[in-house]
Amino acid sequence: MRKVVLITGASSGIGLALCSRLLAEDDDLHLCLACRNLSKARAVRDTLLASHPSAEVSIVQMDVSSLQSVVRGAEEVKQKFQRLDYLYLNAGILPNPQFNLKAFFCGIFSRNVIHMFTTAEGILTQNDSVTADGLQEVFETNLFGHFILIRELEPLLCHADNPSQLIWTSSRNAKKANFSLEDIQHSKGPEPYSSSKYATDLLNVALNRNFNQKGLYSSVMCPGVVMTNMTYGILPPFIWTLLLPIMWLLRFFVNALTVTPYNGAEALVWLFHQKPESLNPLTKYASATTGFGTNYVTGQKMDIDEDTAEKFYEVLLELEKRVRTTVQKSDHRS
Repeated sequence: MRKVVLITGASSGIGLALCSRLLAEDDDLHLCLACRNLSKARAVRDTLLASHPSAEVSIVQMDVSSLQSVVRGAEEVKQKFQRLDYLYLNAGILPNPQFNLKAFFCGIFSRNVIHMFTTAEGILTQNDSVTADGLQEVFETNLFGHFILIRELEPLLCHADNPSQLIWTSSRNAKKANFSLEDIQHSKGPEPYSSSKYATDLLNVALNRNFNQKGLYSSVMCPGVVMTNMTYGILPPFIWTLLLPIMWLLRFFVNALTVTPYNGAEALVWLFHQKPESLNPLTKYASATTGFGTNYVTGQKMDIDEDTAEKFYEVLLELEKRVRTTVQKSDHRS
């Protein structure tokens, strides 16, 4: 029986690289691509099937920044499948990035240069916006839309006799200092991306505490510093032209500079092969690349308080109750 893998954000960047790499490892899979843009998703499906004609690849239209879209997409998934073996929660945004060039050039000549390159700490902020659901866009896209998706797909994910895996794309930019239980959507701060990724790490811990006994396991990974459409939007093209050779050189000293989406997907593929019961829920698994281009995976203990994770989970459940009323009203109107 084919294993079923659902991937959000599968039509570009790390999600697309993951699709190609998974089928290269095992083309007896059924990949389900959850994407906003159907035309892009169809093109990706055609390309994947051309390379792996024995695989099965299907598409579900889903925009994780719209709860209505998530619920409808999840219904379609439940009609297609009886169970999911893997759910890759990969879609994400980094909107309107503001890059502090002065802080960056000061950082290049400081002892924190490597830390700055691998985390963007202190040099990158974003201007967030509010979605049609009345939620902060980064929070809803990177975290809450995925949380609702998990809740919708629980019947397909929870099988005690045969565990399923949730695998989140997190970031080295996830910083405890940028997250607050009093402002989980980071509506009052300048670094919503960092907050949303730290929230991802917290939710991962809470999900394991609440769902392991039901046969559902969660892991978080970091792809490293990868050049994707998201990353290229941070700086003007000519600056990337100058920086890329430096990044290739720095990779001899900094394993987090994975650079390509293929390399960045290393930990995602590695997690695909692990027994979920053997993984540490307090560890973030990171893609790494040597200076000569060899990929491997490292583990790093996360700066997570388990009580805070549980409180955050309870806050999300309360928020879910509130927003579901809004979504139901919208469905009735439409």
